[in-house]
Amino acid sequence: MRLNTLLAVTLLLASGCSTFTPREVLQGQGNAQAWQVHKTQTSQIDGWQISGKLGIRAPQDSGSGTLFWLQRQDYFDIRLSGPLGRGAARLTGRDGAVNLEIANQGRYQGESAQALLGEQLGWQLPVSQLHWWIRGLPAPGSRSQLTLDSDSRLAALQQDGWQLQFLDYRDQHGFSLPQRLKAQRGELQIILVIKDWQARQLGH
Repeated sequence: MRLNTLLAVTLLLASGCSTFTPREVLQGQGNAQAWQVHKTQTSQIDGWQISGKLGIRAPQDSGSGTLFWLQRQDYFDIRLSGPLGRGAARLTGRDGAVNLEIANQGRYQGESAQALLGEQLGWQLPVSQLHWWIRGLPAPGSRSQLTLDSDSRLAALQQDGWQLQFLDYRDQHGFSLPQRLKAQRGELQIILVIKDWQARQLGH
């Protein structure tokens, strides 16, 4: 009786586990254990200052401009200038309470940075995911397919309908961080080139 019960429990657990799939599917040249070490270390970065260039290509409209991104734990200050920001645009706040200022146009408020940019500028920037992608990490909360390079960092990522390529990395105070990445979803393509990376661990 005990043997039958144990066998039944084992089969139940096996069938139950088979319905779950890992949120991260790994492939490529890298090592899974080394990736986890890199991911854990990089996830601890909760403050940064980034400056670079951002380009968007879409069927209806395309443009490029400069990007400045200041992050302090959950607070962000993102500034776009040039044709991309229709002159100048600034996003400040945190998820759930976002302000958007557009030069010579006004100030807008909303819960989502991505939604505000889409409504006011027509750009579909996945800001909440970029918060993770710019560090070379998949965004939590959804499944992802990862391709690792020979140094066990992200070379490519598929997540939330986006296809990303991490084309270059730089070492900055012990962290290996993306310097150039490309994101594509359908006919929309985003190219980010980071010229200056300053990373911090504010909570440590």
